[in-house]
Amino acid sequence: MIMAAKPERGIWFRKLVLTVWGLICFLPILFFATIALRPRNEIIAPEPIYFPTLTIETWAKIMEEWPLTTYFKNSLMAITGSVFICLLLGIPAAYALARYKFKGREDIGFYILSTKMMAPAAVAIPIFVLFGKLHILDTVWALMLVYAAMNLSIVVWIIRSYMLDIPSEIEDAARTDGASDLRIMWSIVIPMCLPGIVTAAVIAAIFAMNEYLFTLIIASKNAYPLSVALANFSGGSDGIIYNAIALVSFIAFFPILLLVILIQNHLSRGLTMGAVKG
Repeated sequence: MIMAAKPERGIWFRKLVLTVWGLICFLPILFFATIALRPRNEIIAPEPIYFPTLTIETWAKIMEEWPLTTYFKNSLMAITGSVFICLLLGIPAAYALARYKFKGREDIGFYILSTKMMAPAAVAIPIFVLFGKLHILDTVWALMLVYAAMNLSIVVWIIRSYMLDIPSEIEDAARTDGASDLRIMWSIVIPMCLPGIVTAAVIAAIFAMNEYLFTLIIASKNAYPLSVALANFSGGSDGIIYNAIALVSFIAFFPILLLVILIQNHLSRGLTMGAVKG
């Protein structure tokens, strides 16, 4: 009985430590949310207010004065579309680089990854001119294409590293049964590296959400996402609107947080898969 009680106390102690640590990590998020609920005069007060006034009237006022719903819809459509394009093109490309043997395979893989190292300012003007001739400036479609072009390389490289961990003998057995390469990729490879695909999709979504330069150049009014909308609250005659910045940042942050919580099992497996081979 004494020996059984010690491990039980150890488990409860670890749970207590993790709970306290989780609350500490949650405090900045809670503090950020309270800033969005405070009146502006309390935020810019010279002395700290330990018990602030929290009201949703601030949120309602900001929602009335600024089209945050449109900003959120633009962000959601652009990010979702770009992730879909990245996966649609990235999975077959990763499979080809991981399984097919051809001359220059490693060079092509490095070239795909090297596009992520390119300075965005070097291609900003050509992209602006190109999209202008295609008449897609200030549209969500342009944001989708830019986000996908920026994140496709990292998606291909991540998924490729996961596919290299899948034993090729499984695919050889499927070919013996008459399965085509497309069937093998769809029915065997993709389900086996699903955690890696989820990880790549989440990383691509985070990178797309944080993109600012191309978004600022391409979107002028109709296609404003949340990342560029933040700039509207940091200047002008009203000065810096701190509660609006906190509200927009929280709206942009919360969906990613919710997504990570919902798929945390796949995400944790995906972060450990493909860690050895690359």
